[in-house]
Amino acid sequence: MITCQNSECPNGNPASRLECPTCNKLGIRGSFFCGQDCFKSGSQKNHKVLHMIAKLDPNADNQDGTYCPFPNFNYTGSMRPVYPLAPRRKVPDHIPLPEYVPDGNPRLEDKSWAHPPRILNAEEIEKMRTVCRMSREILDLAAAALKPGITTDEIDELVHNATIERNAYPSPLRYKDYPKSVCTSINEVICHGIPDQRKLKEGDIINLDVSVYYQGFHGDVNGTYPVGQIDEESAKLIRTSRECLDKSIEICKPGALIRDIGKVIEPIARANGCSSVRSYTGHGINNHFHCPPNIPHYAKNRAVGTMKPGMVFTIEPMINLGPSWSADVHWPDNWTSTTVDGKRSAQFEETLLITETGVEVLTAAPK
Repeated sequence: MITCQNSECPNGNPASRLECPTCNKLGIRGSFFCGQDCFKSGSQKNHKVLHMIAKLDPNADNQDGTYCPFPNFNYTGSMRPVYPLAPRRKVPDHIPLPEYVPDGNPRLEDKSWAHPPRILNAEEIEKMRTVCRMSREILDLAAAALKPGITTDEIDELVHNATIERNAYPSPLRYKDYPKSVCTSINEVICHGIPDQRKLKEGDIINLDVSVYYQGFHGDVNGTYPVGQIDEESAKLIRTSRECLDKSIEICKPGALIRDIGKVIEPIARANGCSSVRSYTGHGINNHFHCPPNIPHYAKNRAVGTMKPGMVFTIEPMINLGPSWSADVHWPDNWTSTTVDGKRSAQFEETLLITETGVEVLTAAPK
């Protein structure tokens, strides 16, 4: 049974039998609603776009009811969005919410960029350790579920449920209106891929980016994984991305220059026939999801500041096959970022704490 497709269903998106008659006529499967009120809701006016697409796109009549919402967009590679998106997942009322949840606007976070990076005290550091361990645990659960045939929406459901089961909140959900609880970036997608109905295929690579909010603090970690057997070029890309991160972590300690992180990463990428994306950076993280310091992943950057004990930030180099780093292409969903030439991209991320003597990887995988 399909749940109500109204994203703002007041009844909690129950199993539904009322089908949109126009969708049925056009062969669009899955347009079910729990009642006339939901079917006629103002928020459902957008679903009429499906009718237009079905009439314009001869490939829209898929047996499983999926469709591409932007059929005329000039995609750079083979990836396409596969809609409809599942309704926004619910978060129990007892779970504390980040400041941006009501309207998607992180106002306090935005103001934090006018100030120096925060130095956390001992109590705050312990909370960061807890949420970062939780983030890694959830990422590992999601990675273990990867296989050909699973959809990225099913991965989103797994991450969402694992997060709320721990009385935590999935940080991406509603952050600047992002609609899901995890980012799933496949093949040429650099970052911020939105989970949808696309099934993973043998030979894909996928980045899972998990962020969790718990006890007032955020944890952030991601990794890129093969789906079944992958070609050697993709395997080398994944190894290179991991090496870029690991070698950059090695220089982190009190007094180290933040700008030197990119100085480590870019030569490793180049030596392996790859390039480091410049459009996105690592960032400070604490009670704010993204905050100072800014962490570029390329050489000759102008990042300011030195690392100090109690500072927490992420390093998350996005590494592309080939030399094309200079720009990225955004899909019309306003989130998905892809390489300009359609070549593959891989990424790894850890959240780091600068200690009195060096660095602690808060999101480190269990040994």
